[in-house]
Amino acid sequence: MKLLIFSDIHSDAKALDRLMKTEADYYICAGDLVNFSRGMDAMGEILKQRGDRVWVIPGNHETANQTADLCARFGLNDLHERSFEAGGFHVTGLGYSNPTPFDTPGEYSEEQLAEKLRAFDGMKPMVAVCHAPPRGTMLDRITNLRHAGSTAVREFIEREQPRYFFCGHIHEAAGAAEKLGDTSAMNVGKKGYLLDLEDQARKGFI
Repeated sequence: MKLLIFSDIHSDAKALDRLMKTEADYYICAGDLVNFSRGMDAMGEILKQRGDRVWVIPGNHETANQTADLCARFGLNDLHERSFEAGGFHVTGLGYSNPTPFDTPGEYSEEQLAEKLRAFDGMKPMVAVCHAPPRGTMLDRITNLRHAGSTAVREFIEREQPRYFFCGHIHEAAGAAEKLGDTSAMNVGKKGYLLDLEDQARKGFI
């Protein structure tokens, strides 16, 4: 059972097409397919290659309604504030970022993020996918090593300890990975990460 998780495509059609040509059972976009909501249809045309195996959450550059409309029109699945089961895991999704200085379309307050994440409490084992990274980690470092992630996401990980956590949003931290308690966490970026649940089980990691 393979899950390909990626984020922050920002209208890079070549990068998205490369991901769609990678063999996986599920394809999960952790947000920011485009820039400021422009060009969603062009990305939908590429995503529809994998059809109902694709799950999408909005980043801070698109709204929940725009993502839901994209999924409905191109035969994809909306993962925002939802979950599905794969390989014995609950795969959960929450889009949007914590507030940014850029007034982007998809932002929640920390209080909103915390409230919405509580819907996933008790789902074990869990693969959690958020657009926003946890604050104060390798996954949310920006220029000058400052941190721009979400305190609510960090608190959720510490409380619920999902087996895996994936995010995007902070481009400078793409590819960064860190162990947060029992949680293996990664900022996947647009290169993405292929999670092989069966391989992890064979190695005794899950």
